[in-house]
Amino acid sequence: MQRRLKDYLLISLKGVAMGAADAVPGVSGGTIAFISGIYEELISTISGVNLALLKTLKSDGFSAFWTKLNGNFLVALLTGIVISFVTFMRLAKYLLEHHPVLIWSFFFGLIIASILFIGKQITKWSVSAILAIIVGAIAAFYITSLPSLASNTNSYFLFIAGAIAICAMILPGISGSFILVILGAYKTLSNAFHDFDIKKIGLFAAGAVVGLLSFSHVLKWLFKNYHNTTLAVLTGFILGSLNKVWPWKKTVSVMVDKTGDVVPFSTITDFGTLSFFQKTTNDFESYKTVLEESVLPIHYSELNNYLVNPQTMLAIGLMIAGFLTIFILEKVGNRAE
Repeated sequence: MQRRLKDYLLISLKGVAMGAADAVPGVSGGTIAFISGIYEELISTISGVNLALLKTLKSDGFSAFWTKLNGNFLVALLTGIVISFVTFMRLAKYLLEHHPVLIWSFFFGLIIASILFIGKQITKWSVSAILAIIVGAIAAFYITSLPSLASNTNSYFLFIAGAIAICAMILPGISGSFILVILGAYKTLSNAFHDFDIKKIGLFAAGAVVGLLSFSHVLKWLFKNYHNTTLAVLTGFILGSLNKVWPWKKTVSVMVDKTGDVVPFSTITDFGTLSFFQKTTNDFESYKTVLEESVLPIHYSELNNYLVNPQTMLAIGLMIAGFLTIFILEKVGNRAE
């Protein structure tokens, strides 16, 4: 596939969108890759990383190696992801801390539109396709409703956690950071980065590489042999993930940052939502959300003693904006083709 400079710039822009999504805990960059039409190429490119590439480098030279690697695609995409992830991280942190309802509303609308967009790519509807969507939706809903395991400080457990979390990151609809919280590895990993523990970071990275290369082969095989069913399952995954990005939440349990312990949120405050409690106390670091329940906007206000505005109309407006964003991305992608 011969690409021009503007094609690679477009790929970098898609990387920017993926990085922005990855900067928001609970949102998967895989969803954006799927929406923007590069998901299958990304999976195919990752699965193509093997020892045969080194043989190509040795026998045919760097040019053949780079072409086989699909290096231009990877560099363009990773450049966009890294730039966006670094620059958007602070903005995402600010919005999640001070305007959580609004940022989740935008992503909620975006994901609803992505379900329609991906569903259109299913070329043949059948009973098996419908069942696949239902199974995918139930699985994603169940995963996003799981309570966290106790914090696990075993260094070698990080290898397993890395392999599982990276699989979640390339699956549309599921956030890798959320999986780390569920596994009880989030605190251990964040401490490892804080203390610059090379052993723990290395084990996590090794697990991520093994998981990424292994799971990408599975996905590539599924797309090749069961394309429609795979699309249906992934559509279901995104549908089920709506539970995670619903803007109005009741916080059920939190993780204490200092100890990694998971405790009921009701033992900490009378407020029903961690984000409002954090704004009130101006403390955004001591607790991390572990388990939430989706509630209606009116209930959201009630949970917080009617001291918080559910911002319903503005939230609906941002849902519409997120919804329309997908159609703009689709038009840009079609025009580029």
